[in-house]
Order: sequence, then structure tokens, then C-alpha cells
Amino acid sequence: MATESAELIDRARAWLAEDPDPETRDELAKLIAAEDTDELAARFAGTLQFGTAGLRGELGAGPMRMNRSVVIRAAAGLAAYLRAKGEGSGLVVIGYDARHKSADFARDTAAVMVGAGLRAALLPRPLPTPVLAFAIRHLGAVAGVEVTASHNPPRDNGYKVYLGDGSQIVPPADGEIAAEIAAVRSLADVPRPGSGWETLDDAVLDAYLARTDAVLTPGSARDLDVVYTPMHGVGRDVLVAAFARAGFPAPAVVAEQAEPDPDFPTVAFPNPEEPGAMDLAFATARERGEDVDLVIANDPDADRCAVAVRAPGTPEGWRMLRGDEVGALLAAHLVSKQAAGTFATTIVSSQLMSRIAAASSLPYEETLTGFKWLARVDGLRYAYEEALGYCVDPEGVRDKDGITAALLVTELAAELKRAGRTIADLLDDLAVEFGVHATDQLSVRVEDLTLIADAMRRLREQPPAALAGLAVTRADDLNQGTDALPPTDGLRYYLSGSPEAGIESARVVVRPSGTEPKLKCYLEVVAPVSGPEALDAARTRAAATLAAIKEDVSAAAGI
Repeated sequence: MATESAELIDRARAWLAEDPDPETRDELAKLIAAEDTDELAARFAGTLQFGTAGLRGELGAGPMRMNRSVVIRAAAGLAAYLRAKGEGSGLVVIGYDARHKSADFARDTAAVMVGAGLRAALLPRPLPTPVLAFAIRHLGAVAGVEVTASHNPPRDNGYKVYLGDGSQIVPPADGEIAAEIAAVRSLADVPRPGSGWETLDDAVLDAYLARTDAVLTPGSARDLDVVYTPMHGVGRDVLVAAFARAGFPAPAVVAEQAEPDPDFPTVAFPNPEEPGAMDLAFATARERGEDVDLVIANDPDADRCAVAVRAPGTPEGWRMLRGDEVGALLAAHLVSKQAAGTFATTIVSSQLMSRIAAASSLPYEETLTGFKWLARVDGLRYAYEEALGYCVDPEGVRDKDGITAALLVTELAAELKRAGRTIADLLDDLAVEFGVHATDQLSVRVEDLTLIADAMRRLREQPPAALAGLAVTRADDLNQGTDALPPTDGLRYYLSGSPEAGIESARVVVRPSGTEPKLKCYLEVVAPVSGPEALDAARTRAAATLAAIKEDVSAAAGI
């Protein structure tokens, strides 16, 4: 043990000698001085790997944390990869959010690119991730980098890599970049000039905003009163500008969450899906009274969009729609606009959109989780994933975009309002036509990642034969891959229906999160509806079955 501790301290000292950041140098020096081998072992247990959304992790010193040393190595690996692909003189455009260290990581990336012989351009200030995704194609870049941890806790940051098609990296590119990162022997081998990159002006943002109008129908309704929160992120100015260009009334911005703040002081997690995250938005809506039609939220880098509708009789007075509900609503809206092309979603999203697409004879595809897969669907017209991500203009932004999604859902609500109807009415219509598709999620956050591995192993070794009394008719181990899907760590169960219970079918997907220390179980129950008068009873049956499935999945996984 003494030898292992000495080797660990030596590795930490070698890292410290190269660290260009005074803050993380001081942090690591204190750990070494205290001989805190437990903490050092956690930080030097390996290196951060590309997941669903690139690099992401807690800020701090060491190769298992996000810091300038890790970012410089990542940038050097990306530069080497681009040079090996014959793109050594191309442009790399770099965006960043307002999190701690984001601007530093962006500048380091620009310096490494210039030092490697590429051209580099920084976005002019912290801006939404979809602006960076747009800029890659707009500027003809060979790659793009966005420094963001999206909706993760304040202590985290991340590094999303895009290639020249404007889509996030997928295998084998991620592995090839990782190999180039591993080949960086020393930071001293990475040239980092103090200048030579370009800082863009607002022309690229103006071009993005000019394109946002394209998602709307000329002459469509614009009269809607919206409360909006950027959740301490970078979405406010861009969304407000997009609303103004489109001719919507200016949204009422939640004052307490209006300014970018990397500490996210008013929320436990800056994710609209987390309990309590929307409380201030609902309070603002209540204060403004009965005229408010819709509540909209972006996550901190504004690539996700959350939507809430009035819910009379509830304490908040508002109900946040599930991502699957918004996904279906936007699909139905696009169908009503005679949209052509492929509609796509992921294997963990509701199956409702497949029925909407089939009814209109539109192509439909399912991919693995993440827009890095969805963006690559041939002939894509619209894509969504249940985690509040929507791509409504794939020719402009081949990624989820919370700004254009907000515009499109606002147009839908305004059109319904003009017809004397609501979003809730449209959801009822879809349920009557296609059946109730009730979804829920069992999400377990852990400190010890081995708990997730144990749960997956338990389910593989002892797969459930039934859940909520519904027989498991098919079990897919997604590790094996399929004709349509590459291998991924996940399990999918299809459940039989129960005519006696009024249930048509059910489905469960279990997978580790690619961006957070969570095990996620995605549940769906489909209940047929004979007509509008039977809708409430169908929803009650579906909700009860969902709750029972959630209990049984939790027990089967041991979580």
C-alpha cells in the first residue's frame, strides 16, 4: 500500500508541475501536502471519457475532473484528429456558456487550434449551444466545440465536440479522438500561442436569429402571453430577440433567474425536469394573473425547452408537460403544416409519435439516446427526445434547439388560442385518436457508480418475467445491438396488454445516464380510448399501471 500511495503522489506531483491554472494547482498542492490518498485516487483513477454529450465532469484538479489541463489535452487530441483527416488548415468554431471556467476552456481551445495550424474562431460571448451548432455549418467549419455542462449541477462543466456536418461526434470518431488525447505526452508538447484566433462579432448570431423565423408559418397567430425563465443561463437575450423578430409579445422573464449565474442560486439543479426548478416561473405566472397563456423554460445552455400549461385545482396552478407530450404536440403541429421528411425520436421516448407519423404516411425512425444519433437520420425533418430536446430546423441546427422549439410551441399555442382551444385540448385529441400514451421515469442518482453496474447486472442475470402483472413478452439486451441500433448499455422490455384491465401494451427501457451519475428507467403504458367520454378513465388506468410497473422495476433492479 505504501508503494501504491507513493506512486499516486508522484503522479499527482507530475500533473501539478504541468497545471497552467493557479486555482487547480493550489487545490492539488493542498491534497498532496495532506497526503489525501482517497481523494487523489478518485481524481487519478483514469481519464474522463466521451459520453452521450462529450466530456463532462466535476470541476477540479486531476485527469478525472474538468480543468484546463484536461481541456488542453482534449483540444490537442481533436486538432491531431482533424489533421489526420486532412483538415489541418480548417476552421474550428468555439462556443461557451456562463459556467465557471467556460471562457477559460474556450480560450485554451482556440490557442491549441491555432498552435496546431488550424484556424479558430470564438463566439463573441456566452451564447446558447444551438448558436454554436448553427455557426459550424454557417461558417463552413471543420469542427466545433461547445464548453457547457448543460443542466448539470454548478460544480460541473463539459466539452461537446461537433464535426463539420454540425452533428456531435459518434463512434468511431470519439474513440479516435480519445486515442489522440492519450497520445499527448506532456502539455509542454502542445503549442499554445497567446493570440492568432478570431473573436466573432454578432453577425453569426444575427444569421442564426434570421433563420429562427423559418420555423414559423407566415401569417400564423402571434397573440400569446408567455412567462419565461432562462434558469440563470444564457438563453434570455437570444430568446427575447427571437420572439421580437417573430412578432410575438415580449415574454415576461422571471426576474430572479434572468441573469446568467454559474452558481444557480435559486435551484437545487438547473434542470426544468427537477422538482422545484419551475417554482419561481409558476409564481411569476400566478402573480401576472389569468392573462398568462404559457410558461416556457430553457435549461442553462438553452438547447432544451420546457413547457407548462394551466392546471386548475393544483397548488401551483400550472403543470409542466413531459418531454414526450411536447414532442407529440410539435409533431402534430408540423403535420398540420404539411411538413415532409422523416420524423425521429429515441428508443426511450414515447411510441406516440410513431403513430402520428404513420397516420400521415411520414417516414419514422428510432435511434439510441442523444441528438448525436438523431441528427444523423437520413432526410430528417423533425426529431425530439423525452429529455426536453427538440430539433425543429435540422437544416439550420443539427442538434436540439430550445430557442426555435420555444417559438414553434408558442405558435401552436397561439393558433389554438385563436381557435378558442388550448394545448390541453390538443393533447386530449391525440389521446382519443391514438390511445393514451402515459409515460414516467424512475431515475436514481448515486454517489457510487458501482450501484448502477450492479443493478444492470442483476437485471441481466435475473430478468423479470412480469411487471405489474403484465407478462414480459420480449426482452432486448441492447449491449448486443440490433440491425438498426449499434450496441449500447441498456435493456428493453415489451409487456403484454391486458384487455380486462384496459391496457393495450407497455414498455420499459433501463439504461445508465450518459451525462450524470444516474440509472434511468423509462416507462410507457398504452391504454385504448373508445371516445372522449372514456378519456379520464383510460388515463386513470394507465397511471395506476405505470405506478405498479415503477415499483416492480425498482424491486427487480434492487434500487
